[in-house]
Amino acid sequence: MPEAPASPGSPSVGLQFTVRIGQLPVDLFAVVGFKVIEALSTLFRGTLELASFDPAVAVNEVLEQPVELAVWQDGQLLRRFVGVVSEFARGDSGHRRTRYEVVVEPPLWRLGLMHNSRIFQTQTPEAILKTLLEERGIADTVFDLKRPPAEREYCVQHRESDLAFLQRLAAEEGWHYRFDLDADSQPLTISDHHGDTVTLPEVTYNATAGGSSRQPAVFAFNYRERVRAASVALKDYTFQNPAYALMHERAATNLDGQRDDYQHYDYPGRFKADASGTAFTQAKLDALRNDASVASGKSNRPDFAPGTKLPLTGHSRDSLNRDWLITGVEHTGRQPQALEEEGGSEPTTYHNEFQAIPADRTWRPQVSHRPLMDGPQIAIVTGPAGEEIHCDEHGRVKVRFPWDRYSQNDEHSSAWLRVSQGWAGGQYGFMALPRIGHEVIVSFLDGDPDQPIITGRTYHATNTPPYALPEHKTRTVLKTQTHKGEGSNELRFEDEANQEQIYLHAQKDLDLLTENDRTEVIKHDSHLTVENERISHIKASDHLTVDGEQRASVGADSSQIIGGTFHQKTAQAILSEAGTEAHHKAGAKVVLDAGAELTIAAGGSFLKLDPSGVTLSGPTLKINSGGAPASGSGQGAIGPVLPQDLARNVHQAVTPEKLPEVPLTRPQYNNLKSAAPFCEECVKCHGGVCSA
Repeated sequence: MPEAPASPGSPSVGLQFTVRIGQLPVDLFAVVGFKVIEALSTLFRGTLELASFDPAVAVNEVLEQPVELAVWQDGQLLRRFVGVVSEFARGDSGHRRTRYEVVVEPPLWRLGLMHNSRIFQTQTPEAILKTLLEERGIADTVFDLKRPPAEREYCVQHRESDLAFLQRLAAEEGWHYRFDLDADSQPLTISDHHGDTVTLPEVTYNATAGGSSRQPAVFAFNYRERVRAASVALKDYTFQNPAYALMHERAATNLDGQRDDYQHYDYPGRFKADASGTAFTQAKLDALRNDASVASGKSNRPDFAPGTKLPLTGHSRDSLNRDWLITGVEHTGRQPQALEEEGGSEPTTYHNEFQAIPADRTWRPQVSHRPLMDGPQIAIVTGPAGEEIHCDEHGRVKVRFPWDRYSQNDEHSSAWLRVSQGWAGGQYGFMALPRIGHEVIVSFLDGDPDQPIITGRTYHATNTPPYALPEHKTRTVLKTQTHKGEGSNELRFEDEANQEQIYLHAQKDLDLLTENDRTEVIKHDSHLTVENERISHIKASDHLTVDGEQRASVGADSSQIIGGTFHQKTAQAILSEAGTEAHHKAGAKVVLDAGAELTIAAGGSFLKLDPSGVTLSGPTLKINSGGAPASGSGQGAIGPVLPQDLARNVHQAVTPEKLPEVPLTRPQYNNLKSAAPFCEECVKCHGGVCSA
């Protein structure tokens, strides 16, 4: 606590101002005057006019040093302003004293000097703000929150100062901040309500009082009503529940006569769940109407501070005699005798100008800025060590942006990012996941850095195209790479004139399934090489027509099993040769029918049948003279192996998951019957009942 001032000849009498800076002597500076401006969700700024007998106060003993400005009345402390020196200026020197000027701001001001880009994942806004504050040594912050904030999956500080990011994030949540300048630790309070703020002692409205009056009073008070938005509607979308219209509406209840059809509608509302949507919509309405009912006044009460409640009495208008929430104050003090060697004739004065709203209203800050991404950005796909592909059930991947200096280049480098595909339907479409190390193009929905989506992929110096360019500029290629192995699958189109080609390469298996007919026309040669077995199964008929010559070469046995009759017809001759044996066997009969001649010859003997008769010739003719017929080897045909089933790779027809049906509300139903434009379901209509 500061010590009470002592003035020669008049100890601790009247209104006085004192200042102490860092470790400098308490009496080094005398306060000539000051102006301190403070408001909710705003850095306070104090400009102090000082005088000193020392004409050469060192800058390094003042800049960034703690400052304490005290306001006294008859030795009693009325108010302290505590901060740090952000500016220090030396002015003119008089006969004995030198003028100085000091600018005082809160330690939070330092966050405005830090400019950064980084990503916060799966953290609440409270945790994010604590990180920002603790990095600058502001550890005594008080979070006074009635509604626990929802965790943000992905929250980006993009090319903005730590202070701007803190103010934006707080405003989005509907939080204000204020400083308790009267406390030793000058704590920063971040809150979403005003219910338990400090209530000041009652003050009387007295239009005849002034800045030099010692009697505390409000000597000017004006009240103003403004027409502002009467309601707010916010809408958003989440891919995890695309059928539900995320829309919330809130309407003001204290319109004081203004029309109620001024609606502020915005998209996106920056929420993905109803709980956040309700809170964000109310916060937006409160922010838009934070100056709809506002009072301004003047007083000589230095204890007026933003966030405190002021009970006003004595006003001729009874409706103004109520509790007011102070939102901003400008304090002004003059102590001209600080420049006079023996005191001047002008008195020390203090007054302030303040702004307030009815205490039963909720003041919330408006979001003053929001970074917009100027365009797409480049990123590199990341994932855990030892993996090549890292995704979730939605086909989302994680990336590292070049500007993110905090990324560890692993599975924690970003939140999951959706990947644009060439075609995406209900369990059908195109799917090609970018792999770890791939360079991708990231766009941002509505320019929002918190909503990235991968919309493209690019090659770079390390990841080069499949074929050298421009040598193979006529090739269109789809080429994959084996996961954790060597090899690739490939579909390639060559469009060079007279070299046109479609090339298909399967690194292992190629499975084809045609649900109905397949027609294939080859206008020149067809070549097929099977380096192991070829197995076919035709479940009906097999028709083959060869207009020219047909040749077949079998390196081992050839088996043919026919379930019915085997027919063979040639236009000319059937010529066959067996190296050792030809065996023909029939279960009932064998008929050899030749139109002109039939000859059976073996071992120099023969039997010949022709139109001239039957000729039998041999060294000896034996008829019923014993002996036995020779026997053949018999047939040993082996049945074919059946092809393997395609069940493991078969395409299965799937029915897209049916989204939950949303019942029609009565206005929607009537519009549908009358062919009127159909309206989306809003929160008012949720459950099939429209409150509108």
